Amino acid sequence: MNIPASSVTRRAFSIQALQDAEVFKISPNDSNYFVLLATPQANRVSFVQVIEIFEAGGATPPNSHTAADEIFFVLSGSGEAICNGESTEIRAGDSLIVHAGSEHVVRNTGRERLYCLTTMIPDEDFAQLIRNGLRWKLDAADIRVLGGIG
Repeated sequence: MNIPASSVTRRAFSIQALQDAEVFKISPNDSNYFVLLATPQANRVSFVQVIEIFEAGGATPPNSHTAADEIFFVLSGSGEAICNGESTEIRAGDSLIVHAGSEHVVRNTGRERLYCLTTMIPDEDFAQLIRNGLRWKLDAADIRVLGGIG
């Protein structure tokens, strides 16, 4: 049964086209950048979800989260995850869960960019850290991988 659009309560859900998403680098020398998909500030949720894009050879700095679990789902590319000194390869279709308190690094070991759908629960102010960074833009390669938006 189709519900007429006029009957849908807009506050029950959020929808955003990828071309309208904000894109940021946390700092100028970072080799990864983030497409914000869901944040506590914009969507009234307790988590942050991004598409995290790593340049070839790029990596996150070593980091850990006090209370948040972080999930990386590899959309495209290949890389390596190092958690508490243990290394594993990751590639398209893999899901990696990093538990709270675990120091971790995600590194792009491939020749192309690495794209991960990354969710951190709870947010632990990660969305605000990203938003305080530098505005960035998706390029043609990103648009091609993420579905030919625009």
